[in-house]
Amino acid sequence: MKKIPLFVFSAAVLGWLAGPALAEDIAETWARQCQKCHAEDGSGDTKMGKKLGLKDYRDPAVQAEMTDEEIIRITKEGVTDDSGKQVMKAYAEILTEEQITEMLALIRSMAKS
Repeated sequence: MKKIPLFVFSAAVLGWLAGPALAEDIAETWARQCQKCHAEDGSGDTKMGKKLGLKDYRDPAVQAEMTDEEIIRITKEGVTDDSGKQVMKAYAEILTEEQITEMLALIRSMAKS
């Protein structure tokens, strides 16, 4: 019987425990996690996006009013409405710091010139 090196086994287990978010690129994460509300293009032009009054990330004025720190905080902590109901889940436990930085870059890239 062949033995599997410990580091190969450990890497496989860690990959399985980390979940799919680490195995996909940020565009796939956007499509899987964000697109339902924010739309593929960041317009917020979806049934849920309209209901929540989401901002259009394509709009340069919207981009100018959002700081990088605000986008990162919202991505990490999520959003609750005035009644305390969660309207966007937190991603701090799902995405790595690198992925959150990549998400920021993706959102920034949606602005129309």
